[in-house]
Amino acid sequence: MTVRVRIAPSPTGNLHIGTARTAVFNWLFAQNRGGQFILRIEDTDLERSQPEYTQNIMDGLQWLGLTWDEGPIYQSDRAELYQPKIQALLDQGLAYRAYETPAELDAMREAQKARGEAPRYNNQHRSLTPEQIEQFEAEGRPAVIRFKIENGREIVWDDLVRGPVHWKGRDLGGDMVIARAAPSDQIGPPLYNFVVVVDDIDMAISHVIRGEDHIGNTPKQILLYEALGASVPIFGHTPLILNPQGAKLSKRDGVTSISDFRAMGFTAEALANYMTLLGWSAPDAQELFTLAEAAQLFSFDRVNKAGAKFDWDKLDWINSQYLHALSPEALLPMIAPYLKEAGYAFDLNADQSWLLKLAALVGPSLTRLKDCVELSHFFFTPAVDFSEAAQKQLQQAGVSEALQAALDALKASDFATVEDAKSLINQVTKSLGVKKGLVMRSLRAALMGDMQGPDLVESWVILHERGFDTGRLESAIALGQ
Repeated sequence: MTVRVRIAPSPTGNLHIGTARTAVFNWLFAQNRGGQFILRIEDTDLERSQPEYTQNIMDGLQWLGLTWDEGPIYQSDRAELYQPKIQALLDQGLAYRAYETPAELDAMREAQKARGEAPRYNNQHRSLTPEQIEQFEAEGRPAVIRFKIENGREIVWDDLVRGPVHWKGRDLGGDMVIARAAPSDQIGPPLYNFVVVVDDIDMAISHVIRGEDHIGNTPKQILLYEALGASVPIFGHTPLILNPQGAKLSKRDGVTSISDFRAMGFTAEALANYMTLLGWSAPDAQELFTLAEAAQLFSFDRVNKAGAKFDWDKLDWINSQYLHALSPEALLPMIAPYLKEAGYAFDLNADQSWLLKLAALVGPSLTRLKDCVELSHFFFTPAVDFSEAAQKQLQQAGVSEALQAALDALKASDFATVEDAKSLINQVTKSLGVKKGLVMRSLRAALMGDMQGPDLVESWVILHERGFDTGRLESAIALGQ
């Protein structure tokens, strides 16, 4: 069997992490089996579908590295496929026109509710007489198209994740609407369960891999495959992504779209890696891998049935591992947009020398790319505000003298490297006969404006290259006098 899978998002919103995780599993499976991964845009909801959402979906998939073999295929371009299929079902007596008004359907549901029954269509228009049909049409009633579902039918499939699944026809809510209401001589717009089956048949989809929230659609779709004379694909329903409380992850939990994760400073490789682990585990418990590496190991027997809880700490850890492994040359273009957005002034080409030093300095401390903004803020301004802790340090006895000695030695030297900074600190310590820790703490307070921050000597070299160190030392000395 040639494996052909698809991801079929609706462009009614940005690419959601749940949809993206489903795309990851489809892509991994296709890669593992040497198959094809197809992108289909289900844009038949014309009121809610927007071109910017379509672009967001495609941008997000490409950013994650989920390239498709075919597509994008737009459902809205395929309208001519659906109505002939519906007409064929009508001609075979497998579907029929139903003429109830919305008020009549509401009354049916209210009566069922009053009797303590689950709401369902009672199939009352399945066997209308010619006279009844003529009367309804004379009244000008529009008709929906319903597909017949026999109550006694049992629908069974062997799910890739859940094993054998059984449904009874009587539990499917009665005969299913497959086309919206239209004048009685027409067929209205087809609905999701019908359209998706026709598309999957036409695209020769071999495996339908989707979230477990679609599992209730599967028995209805299996009946439609059979009615249309097509082979039924293999289904796999993956676990939902849950919030820490165990509920389905939603917008109320904060960030859920891939573009939001990207803006927060997660790398594509780390996010794809993490999504792979949301419901699947590698045979050797490996946690860090590329998509290509995961594809070599992927199988559905290691996909969990239970929901996968979203863990921010785990995602942060994975992201940090990817960031820490990057060279300064690779990291710099990734952090530059965040620095620009923060309003920091620099020229990526003209200032590349010290920017690369900055990337090397902050890289090992990054959890997310946007952390570079806070970690490097004092490199982009000539002066700094001294924190309370820094002021306390600078006002200690002997600190002004140590900083003045450092400033004098700085002006008299060809200061350019980390080795130069270390040598200068040793020189001041020896000449004044003070402890090295005092000099180091005082320089940190003076140069960074705080007692916490990245490596002191590397930071000093970068600040000196920008010409920011002498002025800060002079301000610190004045504060301590």
